Amino acid sequence: MGRHIHVIGIGVGNPEYLTVQAIAALNETQVFFAMDKGETKSDLVALRREICDRFIREPGYRFVELADPVRSREADYREAVSQWHAERARVWAAAIAEELGADGVGSFLAWGDPSLYDSTLRILEAIKTDAAEIEFTFDVIPGITAVQALTARHGIPLNEVAEPVLITTGRRLREDGLAGSAVVMLDADCSFQGCAPDTQIWWGAYLGTADELLLAGRVGEVGPRIVALRAEARARHGWIMDTYLLRAAD
Repeated sequence: MGRHIHVIGIGVGNPEYLTVQAIAALNETQVFFAMDKGETKSDLVALRREICDRFIREPGYRFVELADPVRSREADYREAVSQWHAERARVWAAAIAEELGADGVGSFLAWGDPSLYDSTLRILEAIKTDAAEIEFTFDVIPGITAVQALTARHGIPLNEVAEPVLITTGRRLREDGLAGSAVVMLDADCSFQGCAPDTQIWWGAYLGTADELLLAGRVGEVGPRIVALRAEARARHGWIMDTYLLRAAD
């Protein structure tokens, strides 16, 4: 059989977002690899443990927590991310070689879906290329994304009739501006503040969890409230995961 890795999308906070396929993969896993991002995000690891405790039928699995390398905030963004991924690949390669037997099954539990603004797949591919002596296969189990959770919780469709939707980041929104509809992720700077006041926004944080926050309206009306609520929540929890849908006024 050989060493095998599942990359399992676990949704964005609610254990009930897990698919039947994901639960089956959990029950095949002997070693779960989790990134330790420090004390302020320890509840993200705790949620992963809660999911396993809830859905795995037999004991015997174990968690291996890996120290997450610090990403440079001074270098060029793409260069910093490339260096960060390379450092993560070295940490992961060593852990897979040391912690997972030749015929073992391991898993990385990816927040949301592994295909959307998640580095797991790129790093595993880098390990297969740069550390060829560590042989393994991997598969991908899709999960509920923040985009799906956001529109579901607001009870809205993602797109307008016959219109496209852009999925982008706060940095790119600031650089490119808004035309039509866009989902914005990874935005620490509330970049929607640069949009026209009559732009419609649907915002959500900690989606699917007991701490969920939702606001919707015109940017000029609810934007300041979102900024204040986001800052307060981040200070309280030590971290925040939020996303929002923007729709330009006609």
